[in-house]
Amino acid sequence: MTQPDAPTGAPPLAGPGGAEPGASPEAAVPDVHDLPGGLPSALEAVLMVADEPVPAVELAAALAVPVDAVLDALHDLAAEYRGDDGGRPRGFELREAGGGWRVYSAPVHAELVGRFVQGGQTARLTQAALETLAVIAYRQPVSRGQVSAVRGVNVDGVVRTLVARGLVAEVGQDPHTGAGLFGTTGYFLERMGFTSLDELPPLAPHLPDMDDLEGLDGLADLRAPVRRDGPAAPPTGTSQDAADDEGGAPAPAPLLHDVASDATHEPTDEGHA
Repeated sequence: MTQPDAPTGAPPLAGPGGAEPGASPEAAVPDVHDLPGGLPSALEAVLMVADEPVPAVELAAALAVPVDAVLDALHDLAAEYRGDDGGRPRGFELREAGGGWRVYSAPVHAELVGRFVQGGQTARLTQAALETLAVIAYRQPVSRGQVSAVRGVNVDGVVRTLVARGLVAEVGQDPHTGAGLFGTTGYFLERMGFTSLDELPPLAPHLPDMDDLEGLDGLADLRAPVRRDGPAAPPTGTSQDAADDEGGAPAPAPLLHDVASDATHEPTDEGHA
């Protein structure tokens, strides 16, 4: 007995397994629970190829699993790598930083890793770069002129180095003066081990009250993130800047300075800024 013809406009019959005829097999997302190792192994596979922190929401979307399940698996993996369950602590760890999750070498092996990466040479950002980075981190968005007013030296070269290192970036312009405004980047948060700028160490205990700075040119107008009367003209002398790099001026953010000096162990050509 012959089958009646399908009505005009009816959808095509589903093929084996419920897939429509002609559908690409690559379009189907495999169930991670059916793969060897399940969800934890799938997360490890994805994180191994990530070159920056990946948010849990993005991981959940890629693996087609609920966000809560991804978070639970991430925390379990982090505990397993630390050896919390009595197992062997790994030489790497999984932690949340910079708005996402990523695999890092364990801090206890930092000296060995640094020796391998840097060929036995230890290079850090200069004192001037660390101080400038601290000012930008706490006062952002801030212009070069405002940073110069705080440090008392020309910071153009130092800012260029920080931009080249990916630690700061231009985030806008002052609507009144057109001066570029700078702020820290996600890479800065990652290197510092922060998830947001709210985790910056408190700075107020280490600074005088802003009312005490009213008589100092270029400092009193730093109350607001954006200057209304234009940036202060940066100093033109370079000898003072060089003297400052040798330790003449104290860091404006001692706590951030201490942390950043250990978090930015990478080669730099900023030996004169």
